[in-house]
Amino acid sequence: MQVLRRRRRRLLALTGLAALLLAASGGLPAVADAQHTDPLQRQVDAIHDTGVVGVSAEVTAPGTRTGAVARAGVAEKGSRRPMPPGGRFRIGSATKTFTAAVVLQLVGEGRMSLEDTVERWLPGVVAGSGLDGSRITVRQLLQHTSGIPEVLPEIAALNSADGYRAERFRTYTPQELAGLAMQRSEEVTSDAAWSYSNTNYILAAMIIREVTGRSWDREVEDRIIRPLGLSGTSTPGTSPFVPGPHAHAYTTFGAGTGTDAGVDVTRLNTSMAIGSGAVISTTHDLSRFYAALLDGRLLEPAELAEMTSTVSAPGMGVRYGLGLGEIPLSCGGSYFGHPGELLGYRTWAGITRDGSRTAVVYATSEGGPETQQAMRTLVDQELCGAGRGEGAG
Repeated sequence: MQVLRRRRRRLLALTGLAALLLAASGGLPAVADAQHTDPLQRQVDAIHDTGVVGVSAEVTAPGTRTGAVARAGVAEKGSRRPMPPGGRFRIGSATKTFTAAVVLQLVGEGRMSLEDTVERWLPGVVAGSGLDGSRITVRQLLQHTSGIPEVLPEIAALNSADGYRAERFRTYTPQELAGLAMQRSEEVTSDAAWSYSNTNYILAAMIIREVTGRSWDREVEDRIIRPLGLSGTSTPGTSPFVPGPHAHAYTTFGAGTGTDAGVDVTRLNTSMAIGSGAVISTTHDLSRFYAALLDGRLLEPAELAEMTSTVSAPGMGVRYGLGLGEIPLSCGGSYFGHPGELLGYRTWAGITRDGSRTAVVYATSEGGPETQQAMRTLVDQELCGAGRGEGAG
């Protein structure tokens, strides 16, 4: 039982912001030397060298009309197919930025408030030992200060190879997920502490439906994907497939790391991650999304200010706003973004505070702590300008 609990805790960290942001509090590893002279390619190669199957990255900088792109590894183990240009992947917890943007649009339209309680929109849904939906606000959901427990340890497909094979096509309803999380309410220790929980964003997706009368998928499509022309981005609903060109995803479910081990987990019904991790996108589309967010195309100034107002995330070495992390830069200052992971797809996306630079990288298969640090290094160096030979100014 103790082994199972440790494995579940490990899964919880890997599927959310926690494990990836822990790397932000550590030092930056040196980028490995490579035959390639392009600095972005060297960084991508360094990530690949940590044991992942494939890596792809795209960065934009001032004065460039198209992003710089680099890839390493293969699209599928046992093949020689390179990582696909414009490949699609599950962005995991970076989905939370999309959900928070929709909520803030509704706030700006006067249809709801960040100070609304969960009970107002979802009566009776949040209740249990130490939990009271009438004392938890929408702001606290988006900020991860609600104290609501994490549901992912209850999802069999995310916890073991056997569970994945048995339940990878299972459909969960948001109400079912909320109920599973409430069953874990005895683990709540404080409703005032910052505590990352995917359940917060499942509840936010449920609130979006109550406010609009339409599904979370439909609102994300109509408010973000279509207006920005994000042709490689989608909300898959209950479909287990990654549409269009994509690389396969692999995970070892805690049994070890490396490209010689792992289960192909490319097919997955991500209904368990509605609002919190279900979006499929590309490096190019994520770059465009974060640029549009920071330059005010998606939110009015008041709502963008709410999103980028951050609180301390103890133990993570970062700060957290509403669906956005604020992460220190090695050259001074900070950037906004959100890492994410969902069964074998891992991503890190960042944008400078002025919106002038973006860096997005994803890897297939879980790697290890070195992978997390190398991905963070790529984003940091590119946003500092050092990756383009521009110095750290």
